[in-house]
Amino acid sequence: MAMKRSKPAAQPADAGQSEKIDWSAVLAEHDRWLRTIVFARLGQSEAVDEVMQEVSMAAVRQQAPLTDATKAAPWLYRLAVTQSLLYRRKQGRRRNLTDRYAERKQPREQDNREPDPLGWLLADERRQLIRTALSRLAGRDAELLLLKYTEDWSYRDLAEKLGISESAVEARLHRARQKLRKELAVLEVVENER
Repeated sequence: MAMKRSKPAAQPADAGQSEKIDWSAVLAEHDRWLRTIVFARLGQSEAVDEVMQEVSMAAVRQQAPLTDATKAAPWLYRLAVTQSLLYRRKQGRRRNLTDRYAERKQPREQDNREPDPLGWLLADERRQLIRTALSRLAGRDAELLLLKYTEDWSYRDLAEKLGISESAVEARLHRARQKLRKELAVLEVVENER
């Protein structure tokens, strides 16, 4: 009789493995690199927490439950990209509303911004130029470069987490590096090698 009880208990667990997935542990495990993806897409560190909160909520209340925990990383990657795009769209709408309101209330623009004191530092200037060069790259290229060099991931790690082959990762990274070098040369951060 004990065997009969264990069989039905195992069957629903197999049929609905999403019930067994500990989402808080899965999200904690993938949090750092997902934050890098979101930052690469948005370029705003203050937006990362908000988007990651949306990713967490979407993962927990998923409409079509994930049945294979080994596929969580690629699924979370797609979810982070989607939530980043939704955030960007929402910010664009908010910016448009704010701009329209500002035009009605204040017919003349005032520039009250003070110069950034850190802008005078050479290292900070170089960092800004690199950020600018990264922002000019396609989102996927910036993501790959940031994950490779800020998270120190191998090609295998990148392929596994992004759900693509290692050869695809290698080719994309090669192209992304070339594009970044060109952008850095345009911004005169590095010399043109030609």
